Amino acid sequence: MPLEDWQYDLGGVVIGRGTTIQVRDITGLGRPPVRDSDVDQPSSDGQFAGPDYWAGRQVQIDAAIRIPGDPEACYDTIATLQSATDPAAVRLVGGQGMTLRLKRPGAPIKRLTVRCRKLDPESEQIIHGYVPLDMEFLAHDPTLYADEETTTELPLGWLTGGGFAAPIVAPIFVQDGTVAADRPGWVTNAGDADAWPVIRITGPCSNVTITHADSGRTLALPTLTLGVGRWVEIDTRPGYRTVTWDNGGNASTYLSPASRLDEFSLPPGQSEMRWTAFDNTNTARMRLTWRDAYIAL
Repeated sequence: MPLEDWQYDLGGVVIGRGTTIQVRDITGLGRPPVRDSDVDQPSSDGQFAGPDYWAGRQVQIDAAIRIPGDPEACYDTIATLQSATDPAAVRLVGGQGMTLRLKRPGAPIKRLTVRCRKLDPESEQIIHGYVPLDMEFLAHDPTLYADEETTTELPLGWLTGGGFAAPIVAPIFVQDGTVAADRPGWVTNAGDADAWPVIRITGPCSNVTITHADSGRTLALPTLTLGVGRWVEIDTRPGYRTVTWDNGGNASTYLSPASRLDEFSLPPGQSEMRWTAFDNTNTARMRLTWRDAYIAL
């Protein structure tokens, strides 16, 4: 759904400029709150500065419904907002959230995944078609993400080292499926914060290792064997960080102890990705899906 400047999408309900719900102010889109880990210096003045972590981002929206002379339409609008911000599929499921999309002038649409914490209408003047609204949302992951996903798919390569280099000297070695094939690829995070990919490996293949070449970080599944058409999905996003089968089953036991989902991010800019696996059909695929990540709106 496209948005115009100064518009906001609350779970499918557009508010702001050009709508019957006018936004008077919105706060919480600056620097997120900090969870510090400072400790007092024993037998000394001051403190030791520990790591600072972002806390959840609280977004407060001061708005008002304006439908002059139509209190019934105001009540309907309130009911629509309540339905959009309180679905049981979100409220009763751990880790789930609704989408809050935002559009400021001169910038692409960005989004947060939030839970509605407050939706408080004031009905004192509803008879005149005017209802102030106090809304509050909590984004457990405070990072702002691009509205559109980016996807790239990498097959396994067959030629050792990525191809031939002249002059060609015999003997020439070509992989026959008895050793792990290796294929480099490039991904670009166009934002200015770390993005978190969802990685899907589709068989047939076995002994999978995924490497972020720039940092050297790897995700290894040494005992995994995928049949034709079967896949596993590795989700590195904050609040998820799971490894699942195509049937929804847990596949995290295949991940090696040294593999860190909480560190396997895509930094801003271009990164090189590699993956290795055994596949004598050259049909296995790795698909990466991510949203560019941003520090600010």
